Amino acid sequence: MKRSQGPRSRNLKLRSFTAVRKEKEMRTVIGFARSSRWLLSFIAVAGLILSVSAVPSRPVSAAGGPVKIGFSVSLSGDFSSDGQAILQGYQLWASYVNSHGGLLGRKVQLIHYDDASTPTQVATNYTKLITSDKVDLTFGPFSSLLTIPSASVARRYGFAFPAPAGGGPSVFQQHLPNFFFVQPSPVADNLVSFANWLKTMPMARRPKSAAYITVDDPFAKPETDTGRSFIQRRGVRTVYNSVVPAEVTDFQPVALATVHSHAQLVVIGSPGPDLSIALIHTFIQQHYSPKAIIATSGPDQGKTFSKAIGLGNTEGIMVPEGWWYGAKTFQNPQFIKAYLQRYHGTVADISQDVPEAYSVGQVIQQAAQKIHSLDNAAIIREVHRGTFQTLQGPMRFDSIGRPLGQSFIVQWQKGRPLPVYPTRFAVKKVEYPKPPWR
Repeated sequence: MKRSQGPRSRNLKLRSFTAVRKEKEMRTVIGFARSSRWLLSFIAVAGLILSVSAVPSRPVSAAGGPVKIGFSVSLSGDFSSDGQAILQGYQLWASYVNSHGGLLGRKVQLIHYDDASTPTQVATNYTKLITSDKVDLTFGPFSSLLTIPSASVARRYGFAFPAPAGGGPSVFQQHLPNFFFVQPSPVADNLVSFANWLKTMPMARRPKSAAYITVDDPFAKPETDTGRSFIQRRGVRTVYNSVVPAEVTDFQPVALATVHSHAQLVVIGSPGPDLSIALIHTFIQQHYSPKAIIATSGPDQGKTFSKAIGLGNTEGIMVPEGWWYGAKTFQNPQFIKAYLQRYHGTVADISQDVPEAYSVGQVIQQAAQKIHSLDNAAIIREVHRGTFQTLQGPMRFDSIGRPLGQSFIVQWQKGRPLPVYPTRFAVKKVEYPKPPWR
């Protein structure tokens, strides 16, 4: 359930909306004030804004034209593979909406720029989208690293900022009232379900030792740190713990150190698939097959992951998720059909990033339909108080945009990623221990 984030690519992962804005001209303000009914509405919205950390309102553009939605996406740099998947999710959602009457009766037009996976460029992109392109709504980029500066720009201009990734603790610490992390749970909690699964096993069957390798990243490190604390409480001793600097691209030293630790459990924390793929390659070469492997990103990337390590070698590897292709969630069958028609392949090929981005659109569309408006201040208020149906299931948020749901554990079995825990999500039992490499 990836998600979501620091300088490294993260390809695929059981788990997307719009708003409009009038021309910001003086005559609009004057006309607005002339009507007592609209004036009272304006005062009410202003009061809401002041109570939600003074986020300024954004006028709605004239009806009839397209609803312009702007976002920055990593099409180059460390996050390029995830960026491509995020783009696919937004495009699939926009295509579906436009083929079903548009957003509040208007066509959706997507405007996006490449941020090269850098915080400086992502802030520049959102400033341009809002001030030059005059977009009506903004959707978020990939990663916590890029979400902090971009959500801050959106707040400055009064825009709602739903994001498919970027759920690290450092993002929520900004206390941005316009930000919403559109995944089932904050990423820091993603490994808790795995630790709870360990607790269900008799002590004699549990792995005795664990190795932790994580990228120094605002998404991956908090997730791994939290997971380690819970796993240690289950009686699993830490024999190796390494934090890899974000700029490092040679993972061979930490891979070999992990092999030599002889840990029975390996926990890999990264915002993208590079680290997990590199470590697994070395494990295979060294004939080191731990009893269990769980990675925060990589196994969620579908074909990108299975092709990189070999489909047979995916068997038994786990990842926390928020979406599954077989889930009976809102519009999931239509999403699957549209994805396969457009990109071909199989359902197991779909990156988690795609449904996460699609869900962003679903949340905003439902909020706009509920209030019959694309006003950003009103949308922010509605998203804070509503429940929204998405590919990832029902979605609710607290006052700083944290989702109030739960992720689950997916395990690759016989060439397919399948939910295995908690039991209310599971379609198969956990395969443990993991079989040897093939």
